[in-house]
Parts: sequence; structure tokens; C-alpha cells
Amino acid sequence: MNTALPQIPVAKPVLDEEEVAAIRRVVLSGWVTQGPEVAAFELEFAAFVGAPHACAVSNCTTALHLALKAVGVGPGDEVITVSHTFIATANAVRYCDAIPVFVDIEHNGFNIDPDQIEATISSRTKAILAVHQLGMPCDLARIVEIGRRHGIPVIEDAACASGSEIRWGEEWQKIGKPHGDIACFSFHPRKVITTGDGGMLTTANPDYDRKFRLWRQHSMSVTDQARHGSKQVIYEEYPEIGYNYRMTDLQAAVGRVQLKRLPELVSRRRHLAELYRRSLHDIHGLQVPVEPSWACSNWQSYCIRLPDWLDQRETMQALLDRGISTRRGIMNIHREPAYRYGHTHRRVRNLGASEAAQEKAIILPLFAQMTEEDIAVVVDAFHEIAADTRPRGATG
Repeated sequence: MNTALPQIPVAKPVLDEEEVAAIRRVVLSGWVTQGPEVAAFELEFAAFVGAPHACAVSNCTTALHLALKAVGVGPGDEVITVSHTFIATANAVRYCDAIPVFVDIEHNGFNIDPDQIEATISSRTKAILAVHQLGMPCDLARIVEIGRRHGIPVIEDAACASGSEIRWGEEWQKIGKPHGDIACFSFHPRKVITTGDGGMLTTANPDYDRKFRLWRQHSMSVTDQARHGSKQVIYEEYPEIGYNYRMTDLQAAVGRVQLKRLPELVSRRRHLAELYRRSLHDIHGLQVPVEPSWACSNWQSYCIRLPDWLDQRETMQALLDRGISTRRGIMNIHREPAYRYGHTHRRVRNLGASEAAQEKAIILPLFAQMTEEDIAVVVDAFHEIAADTRPRGATG
């Protein structure tokens, strides 16, 4: 191993003195839990994506839980989704004592295959949970049409998709508009913008938004701000079971700074993704990600499919030996011990495309601070590894 080579992580958040100043302002205000910064972040995020309502919560998993609960998912119900996603997607379904119904992804991408959704619908189907995997919008127009035709709510797991866009009718719109019934976002450090951890729900339905705000704070009938700001004594009530799913003002203050950065961060990521595309296209058998004509990714991650003759683990280790971090293709939930047995989920079709993506895809480093020299280091290393293992007769 050449220790002089640079260490390139797979992801890196953009944080500097502006975020530090925002946190300092909140600390000195004396109000650090959910309060005015959260309210401001919600308004600004709603305006950015074009949603009537936005509600901040502790993370995207709690957002998914509240979204499923709001549309009426309960014990014994089924939710159509993918296995090829982070485990939180299915966990949120199980929090409702419901059953995830796993369908396969598209062979030429990493998102749910709309052609397989309709055949999975049953009398117990209460929601379709579509994932915008790696920041690439799924075929939402088709999915929403299926949902509306069958009277089934569509929830968007938009954990990775802050800043991504989709062509809706004759115009480009932000993911989170929302186009389905509810969209759920993550602000984990691996995402394009971060609050350390945190989530957001957007919706056009005021009743859903009211429920989110009630449930995220133990179903308390009066907000902290209203109680503390009142000149009369208020006794709150708890009309139903709720949760501690709040975002803090410390997180929201960071989120407000990050949101201002978002357009520039996405623009930079799109530039870097294009550099990867141009530099990797000549490797025999390698597949780079492609945006459909109606989608514009934020490139939260850059995931490639390896040629058949390149072993995933060996390739990742060879890159790591050169100081380059990667991640394997997205996990398959049905292969995890917690979901290995059928009582936790239902799979009505073969999941071959999902399994192939997990076994043959790797995520390359991509973050806004990467330079063109960093991209060149990754690309050169990959070409070197491919050349060392290329089978006889293969070109590129």
C-alpha cells in the first residue's frame, strides 16, 4: 500500500463557521429544544420544495413512521415497497405492526419497478412506499397514477433526495412538492445537507400535518412555545399516544444554513457526477448510473455496477488499499437476519435485480469538497484495478 496516496472518504458533510455561528446564536438564546428555529426551518424548507406544509422531526425513520400512521397503516396491513433500500424503510412499516411487501427494482436502475406494483396489490394494501434511491427520483408519475387508480396513498421515502427534481407535466419540480401524499427526508451526515441527524415531512394535506405535529411531541395538546409564552396558567392534555420525535433548535439552526447551501451543493455534485461518467465509460462491462429524461438527481451517491469479471469485495479492498473508501451496493432487507423469515414481510416476486445490485454495485466517493484531482485519483485507481483483472479478449 502506498501511504502517500490521499485518503478519500465516500462522503463528507459541508460544515464551517456559518453553522458554528448559527449554533452559538441558539445556545445564547436560551431555547435549544424545538422552538422558533424549528418553525423557521420548516417554513424555509416548505418554500424551497414548494410544499404547503413541512414538519421537522428527529430523523427520517420517525418521519416514515408518522407518515404511515397518518395514512392509516395499522396491524396486519400491507405496504408495498422495495427490499433494495436501507433497513429503516421496512422497519417503519413494522413499527405500525404492518407487513412490508417487497417488489423488485428496475434492471437498469436502483428504484422500484412500477411494472411490478399492480400485481402485488391486495385487499390489505394500505400504502405504497416508494424510495428515491441514492437521490435518483423514481418513476413517481406512474406510481402515483397506480395509487390513485386503486385509492392507495403514496408515501415517498425521499431520505436521499433533498434538491433532486422531477419533470411533472410541463415543468421541473423539486422532490417534496409533494407529488404523492407525503414525502419524508433525512438530514443524516451522509445526505447532501445535514443537521447531524433529523428529518422532515412535506405534504399538501393539512390534516396530516396537524397529526405529525401532535404525535411528534407526545400528542401534547399545547406546544412548549404556547405554554411558555402564555400569561395565564395552561394545563396541557394528552388525548392519544404520541412520541418523542422532535427536532431541536440547535439542529434546525444548522439546517437553515445548510438549506441555503443546497443549490450550490447539488450543482457541484452534478458536475462531479458528469466527470465520473466521462471518465469511466470506457471500462468494458461497467455500467454508470443514467438519469431518465424526466429526472434530475442530486447525486447523493454515485453507484456503479461492476463488470461480471470484477469481484465486488476484492475491488472495494483494492480501492481501500489505495486510500479510497467505497460502500457496497444498497442492502437487501429480505437478506438481513431480522427479515429472513417470512412472517416479517411478504415477497410476491423474484428479487433478482435487487440481489444483483447488492452484489455487483459499489458506491464511489462523491462529496462537494472533492476536486477534479480527487476524481482523477479514484478513476485512475479503478482503471488500474480493472486492467490488472481484465479477462483476456476484453477491451476498455
